[in-house]
Amino acid sequence: MEASPRLGPVRLVCVDGPAGSGKTTAAAAVAAAAADLGACATVVHLDDLYEGWAGLEGSLWPRLSAQVLEPLRRGTPGRFQRYDWPTGRFAEWVDVPVPALLVLEGCGSARRAADRDAVLRVWVEAPADLRLRRGLDRDGEAAHDHWVAWMRDEAEHFARERTRERADVRLDAFGRADA
Repeated sequence: MEASPRLGPVRLVCVDGPAGSGKTTAAAAVAAAAADLGACATVVHLDDLYEGWAGLEGSLWPRLSAQVLEPLRRGTPGRFQRYDWPTGRFAEWVDVPVPALLVLEGCGSARRAADRDAVLRVWVEAPADLRLRRGLDRDGEAAHDHWVAWMRDEAEHFARERTRERADVRLDAFGRADA
């Protein structure tokens, strides 16, 4: 927690990487480490903000910025509408308090638009076959075509944003550094 806050009073850590790589686990570890140091940490999962399988681009970042990041920058709580994957629509509103540390987890969290606010960008990666297996274990075999399309979209996103190259820390699927 040595870095000064850059998002108003909040330190922003972005945990990014391909779907199924282990980002959720890494984000939980970051939040737990912050708690061990006595810092209040909140994790926001982009899975709750994507507008379905095509949600990596489009309205994601403008909504996240307007509903969460800008309020936090002003020192006020944020709030976002959670996407309900089974119904294919946005559902209830989720409050985001003003934490000492906000861990933004998900594909696209460390895009260049986050650079001015992020104190740390973490990249988590895993082999494509492992990621696909993890995804299908979670979402079911019926989601195969969605996963393949998402993996193509995220690869294009990461290449354009140069996310891996810009990361401050790189982890493999098992939390080992310098993947």
